[in-house]
Amino acid sequence: MVNYYEIAQIFCILAIFLSLLLITFGVFVSVLEKMSRKSSGYYSTIEYIGPRPQRPKKTNFFGGWVILVITLVSSAYFVRPWIGTLIAAQNGPSKKENQQVVEKLESSSSVADQLAAAALRYSNSGVVYESNYEGMSYPNGDFDSKKGTATDLVIRCLREVEVDLQKLVHEDMKLNFKVYPQLWQATKTDSSIDHRRVPNLMRYFTRNATVLENSRNAEDYLPGDIVVWALANADMHIGIVVPSPSVGSKTPWVVHHPAYDSVKWENALFQHQILGHFRYPFSGK
Repeated sequence: MVNYYEIAQIFCILAIFLSLLLITFGVFVSVLEKMSRKSSGYYSTIEYIGPRPQRPKKTNFFGGWVILVITLVSSAYFVRPWIGTLIAAQNGPSKKENQQVVEKLESSSSVADQLAAAALRYSNSGVVYESNYEGMSYPNGDFDSKKGTATDLVIRCLREVEVDLQKLVHEDMKLNFKVYPQLWQATKTDSSIDHRRVPNLMRYFTRNATVLENSRNAEDYLPGDIVVWALANADMHIGIVVPSPSVGSKTPWVVHHPAYDSVKWENALFQHQILGHFRYPFSGK
């Protein structure tokens, strides 16, 4: 997919380079003019006695103001067409683009496409990051729907296709507690938090979902796939693969909820090391 943000950056650099080139050329012309005056011998005759007359100065076309105007015009010419795209790249796809992709996915009978549609709807829901422990009912328990983390995104979107990870993870952990990561000094299951931990979800998917290759090939990822990453700080992260907002593009994007940030729909599938790649169906549904 075309990275408009990088293209805009390139054009900005080209505009700056062109401006510097014009300034350099102006300085070069000015120096040559001064050198030609000194070597011409125009006022070197000894017959003249009196104040040295001043030769009329020629207006330098490449003077400071002209160069400044050329710089501004050239910069505006090259950068202006990309300003809107650059802003869009910074802010993410528009709600209209989101709705168009959602409508296309919703027309499909595939559960995976329905999951991807749920993820895109979630990306526009205004959920803020909140990672505190929250007690909740069981099954289908939840807390404030306007707060959550990356795992809450996956949990809530899967519930849109009638998959309750809280129940599935809890039941599997009750029977196989020692198989799950022992990272939190827990001695028993906790249906309020177990399914909200990425390592537990990865273990559940590894045991019960369709496990796919952790490749760097975009064609291996389809809408509705679930991906687990290793972040630079050694934390684990999770998200859902969705289509790109660009019509006809086959580049997979993701919906995820970074820590202390808003929910993102972006081209970030390969930004981090992929630890797990999973696809519906899940056994025990």
